[in-house]
Amino acid sequence: MEQRKLAFIGAGNMTRSLISGLIQAGYPADAIWAANPSREKLDSLAADFGIHITQDNAEAASRCEALVLAVKPQMMAAMLSPLVQSLGGFGDKLLISIAAGISLSRLEQMTGGHDKLVRTMPNTPSLLGLGMTGLHAKAHIDESDRRYCEQMMQCVGKTLWVSEEDGINQVIAAAGSAPAYFFLFMEAMAEHAEKQGFSAEQARLLIQQTALGAAHMVEANPQLSLAELRAQVTSKGGTTAEAIRSFQEQDLNKLVGQAMTAAVARARELEAQL
Repeated sequence: MEQRKLAFIGAGNMTRSLISGLIQAGYPADAIWAANPSREKLDSLAADFGIHITQDNAEAASRCEALVLAVKPQMMAAMLSPLVQSLGGFGDKLLISIAAGISLSRLEQMTGGHDKLVRTMPNTPSLLGLGMTGLHAKAHIDESDRRYCEQMMQCVGKTLWVSEEDGINQVIAAAGSAPAYFFLFMEAMAEHAEKQGFSAEQARLLIQQTALGAAHMVEANPQLSLAELRAQVTSKGGTTAEAIRSFQEQDLNKLVGQAMTAAVARARELEAQL
């Protein structure tokens, strides 16, 4: 991976996971800065990874060629305004946003017209190196900048470029929000397992190990469709077939589709507000 001088503005969990992934991939700690208003998270990052830290956003930004904008969406404008004034613009720096709901056009406004921007949407399993990140950039962003962003996000999981910016909202529905869908389903299964007599610990073990195994089976068999994998577990007239029949009678596919559509609609609403 190309090793540019890199600054993270914001020191939350996603910043920590990205820095951890970069360091494990061989990125030099001396090339990484993190800036944050409070000191506690910065001290922890410095102690764990040996990176540079500062409470001055402008100091970190001025020293680096690429910046990861890692503050909460509602705080982005308030963070960028004084930074633009302090630096007098971002020059040729590459800005990478990991904030949900802020469009590239809005980021251009917030950054005083700067257009060397890449928008990304990582999900929470990135904290474990098992993330799924969607990326989007306008056509003028060159291949080296695209590759740099992609390789950074691949340090914490898999990546997918989307050609249209609204595709980021689709990524939110299919990956960004999606861990919660699986947690909800697992929660319902665990609750019913407890009603059947298992302890909470036993129910969780049964459900989490089964979910983990199922995900690994999907990954290990890319030549098989999800429908084929399901059919392999579903003997005609058996217990699994009866459970699947019950799901289908309740139109599970329609329910999932409605939920994902609702997530996209809400993402678009939030984007319009920021």
